[in-house]
Amino acid sequence: MGQDFRLPDLGEGLPDAELVSWLIAEGDEVALNQNIAEVETAKAVIELPSPFAGTVQKLHHAAGDVVEVGEVLITFGGQDAADAAVAASEATAEGEEETEKATPNLVGYGAAPRRSARPQRRTRVARADDARGPDTAVLEAAPHDAIVEQPPERPMERPRSTPPVRKLAKDLGVDLALVSGSGQAGLITRSDVEAYAARVGVADATAAAEAGRERAQAADAASARAAQDGDRTTRRPIRGVRKATAEAMVASAFTAPHVSTFHTVDVTATMQLVASLKSDRALADHRIGVMAIAAKAVCLALGRNPSLNAKWDAAAGEIVEHHYVNLGIAAATDRGLIVPVIPDADALTLVELADAITELAQTARSGKTPPSAMTGGTFSITNFGVFGIEAGTPILNPGEAGILGLGSVQRRPWEHEGGIALREVMTLSLSFDHRLVDGAEGSRFLADVGSILVEPGRAMLMR
Repeated sequence: MGQDFRLPDLGEGLPDAELVSWLIAEGDEVALNQNIAEVETAKAVIELPSPFAGTVQKLHHAAGDVVEVGEVLITFGGQDAADAAVAASEATAEGEEETEKATPNLVGYGAAPRRSARPQRRTRVARADDARGPDTAVLEAAPHDAIVEQPPERPMERPRSTPPVRKLAKDLGVDLALVSGSGQAGLITRSDVEAYAARVGVADATAAAEAGRERAQAADAASARAAQDGDRTTRRPIRGVRKATAEAMVASAFTAPHVSTFHTVDVTATMQLVASLKSDRALADHRIGVMAIAAKAVCLALGRNPSLNAKWDAAAGEIVEHHYVNLGIAAATDRGLIVPVIPDADALTLVELADAITELAQTARSGKTPPSAMTGGTFSITNFGVFGIEAGTPILNPGEAGILGLGSVQRRPWEHEGGIALREVMTLSLSFDHRLVDGAEGSRFLADVGSILVEPGRAMLMR
């Protein structure tokens, strides 16, 4: 007896995920919680652990497929998987204590669903002298853990399905309350909806046919474009991190009124400090660079300019000022731009900040940044200087008041102590939400960051 493992909800409310790669093959023996696949959501690449131990009977999708939540990913065989399948389907007879064995837990994504998410009630047997009759009989409370059979015409709770399946049902005119789910814990799948529509001859079969024609036309158009383009172009679907980033940036650009300002400063003293720290054998295990010092400067400057560490809550009609700094660090990866967050960065020392930035960058480059690490930011830094770029106009991370761009460090002729000398110079680019931050406040913040980079010792005077 096989056991199907379906793509779980990865905790982001997303309807699907792209299968990046399989970490196992058909015929392999898999242990409980062994990583079996890599999937990419709109935020990151995630490794899926197996909720079963057993033999891989079948892989239902290939790398590159977009799989909907609830679709079967893999079928397991073996006694452990069979036992889990039987245990998940058993129910204790009425009147006996429930001893149900749950389906094994998928580590990191919550326990498998039970038959009901809340206490149930059982229908009171109507007495002959009950004037209200059986249809209006009062429900008596059942024990908290009782399993109660409800009349089929009165479903106990909303039918379980995924957003794409609900959309399909709407397009076909199918009432999900009338559809029996064949998925895990009664989940209604696409095939369930299509089978129901075919079985009852839904009048909206015309809509299904029209949708099918539209899909066929789109496929024909894509084939025609590909044939016309030949080897001169490459087309890639917009999805995953790239799609999520694009949507977030468009939303940010058309929601928050962006203002950008620039400040070019002499960072020779900062570069000398970096060189000194690098040569210190006691700090050999730590990579303290310009980014770490700039991050420390940002945390100090935000304490003096709190309007840059705030968000605009339109729903509540409030401006929310944060008394902590969750610092986002923009990271360019093969899959697109992501912004992992360093929680409570203002409470970290320079060395701790440097270590956090190093770890964040390594995790981002490997594609292993979890979705939870990319939420809750209050201010961000982006470093386009690593590409040799002097300045830019960064777009705000949604929900944040400001973002600082670090330009490349360049040797230039610069006024110094009454003369001209070659100095290490950097341009700082600040974009901010003009609803929250006035020009004067933005300028003061940028001047504070710049003064620390010009003379790092000034950080000792700030609080």
